[in-house]
Amino acid sequence: MTSMCSDIISTVEFNYSGELLATGDKGGRVVIFQHEQESKNRPHLRGEYNVYSTFQSHEPEFDYLKSLEIEEKINKIRWLPQQNAAHFLLSTNDKTIKLWKISERDKRAEGYNLKDEDGRLRDPFRITSLRVPVLMPMDLMVEASPRRIFANAHTYHINSISVNSDHETYLSADDLRINLWHLEITDRSFNIVDIKPANMEELTEVITAAECHPHQCNVFVYSSSKGTIRLCDMRAAALCDRHSKFFEEPEDPSSRSFFSEIISSISDVKFSHSGRYMMTRDYLSVKVWDLNMENRPVETYQVHEYLRSKLCSLYENDCIFDKFECCWNGSDSAIMTGSYNNFFRMFDRNTRRDITLEASRESSKPRATLKPRKVSTGGKRKKDEISVDSLDFNKKILHTAWHPKDNVIAVAATNNLYIFQDKIN
Repeated sequence: MTSMCSDIISTVEFNYSGELLATGDKGGRVVIFQHEQESKNRPHLRGEYNVYSTFQSHEPEFDYLKSLEIEEKINKIRWLPQQNAAHFLLSTNDKTIKLWKISERDKRAEGYNLKDEDGRLRDPFRITSLRVPVLMPMDLMVEASPRRIFANAHTYHINSISVNSDHETYLSADDLRINLWHLEITDRSFNIVDIKPANMEELTEVITAAECHPHQCNVFVYSSSKGTIRLCDMRAAALCDRHSKFFEEPEDPSSRSFFSEIISSISDVKFSHSGRYMMTRDYLSVKVWDLNMENRPVETYQVHEYLRSKLCSLYENDCIFDKFECCWNGSDSAIMTGSYNNFFRMFDRNTRRDITLEASRESSKPRATLKPRKVSTGGKRKKDEISVDSLDFNKKILHTAWHPKDNVIAVAATNNLYIFQDKIN
């Protein structure tokens, strides 16, 4: 059973320049890949990603008051914009958020007065002359050090963290509350959304994801398990329980079923880079919303409509509760999200064309071209098509990331990370 493996990837995130790519896994580790500069004598490599740094971000803990194990799995990673030579990222498990500094060292100081080269302290009475220590070159070392630990602010499991456009604050969301933090202050945060009812038996929905607007530091959105999205403005009130905008698509009564509420739950919400649109992912589709229009999405893309007839068995094997993420390309002209059988889907917003690709070892030999895949939904199956009944629901792509500038994508398939780029002639 692979789900017990600690190396199952649980989050994937490019930094703002796309030069670094971070993954978090079930074992609490963060692995950072760096984009290699292409060399003149090997131009066909066009910048591969190689391991840059690996560190243990979170350890398993135990809450003695509640007799609960807190697993070390990394739920989300978010990069901070780069201000100097070092890189900073936030990583979170279910309860604790950490700010990590990743920095390089390629020099070391030699020639100390009070200790020998091997580190032993010298007798101060035997020091007859002072010398100035010098910096000597050494092999490059990449160090990851925790700079801040933001703990004890969430009763429920953290599902989202999002860095604000002011680059000073960030928000963290769990099932019932959203907190606003200052990156320099660890001992307090402001609770900006609280949907916990006085009586928990009256609970009808939970928060599933939250994100800050990319340009307006006072605006954020959060999605719910009821398929709705609320946009809040922190200028209106300190506690944003009353939303400014409420996005919901009216349900088609003819398609209502036992599973309607489950499959309408939103698993991810992402603002476009422009800040004009946002995208939401539910179980069967991706929707693009214009922030100026609340009553329905402007675009809807079916991810795997052929599974609608299989919802009963997907409910029985718990797959119906899988949380798929979605992402925009750098120019907001295309979107990507995952599916089952290690398939992932890409939609071109301009041409309305879509494609299904597969992330697997067989199909992804270096510099091989990915072939589009098709799923047959009954009747006669064509040669290259895959039958719905033969899809492997244990192979699922929940986490994907798109390079902020180039056509380079990262796709996490269980414990494998695939990086694809568009073909160059």
